[in-house]
Amino acid sequence: MTDDLIRCPALRTGVTDDYDAVVYDLDGTLVRLDVDWETVRREADAALRERDVDADGRDLWGMLDHAERRGHRDVVESVIADHEVEGAESSELLTLVDELPLSVPAGVVSLNCEAAVRRALELHGADQHVDAVVGRDSLDARKPDPTPLLWIADELGVDPEQSLFVGDSRSDAEAAEAAGFDFEWASERGE
Repeated sequence: MTDDLIRCPALRTGVTDDYDAVVYDLDGTLVRLDVDWETVRREADAALRERDVDADGRDLWGMLDHAERRGHRDVVESVIADHEVEGAESSELLTLVDELPLSVPAGVVSLNCEAAVRRALELHGADQHVDAVVGRDSLDARKPDPTPLLWIADELGVDPEQSLFVGDSRSDAEAAEAAGFDFEWASERGE
């Protein structure tokens, strides 16, 4: 555990005055997982080829969808999750985590598997300041589908329209809009 969160034990109110909850993306927002995504894509492609499934040049998320349609999601999910969990162990803490703890409920909705999200939060001492977590494998839907954000709003007991989602990707922004959350880019937060 790092001392980053212990430095500022007071609840942060200025960053949350307008919201009943703040939900964050994980990778690229609170931490940076130490994952070589091109290696993951190549290994997932090889695992599918072993099952006589052609990934046909798809990116990793397209490959996951394709594998699911062909009944082989498990093999791709396993490759991705193994790298994410390993990458959580050597993840880099990003400055946005300094907002925690908040005076309102906080959550994380991530395209990473739930185990990697929880491990990265735990490793950096942020788990004690996050009230709910949704990973790629937590529900049957993933960003940009609004379902994970709607689920976490329900779990936190807040109105999505009174909540903020902070992320670093187009799928984050699309999910927030579809769920009725306000959205803020991680790179612009705190400026």
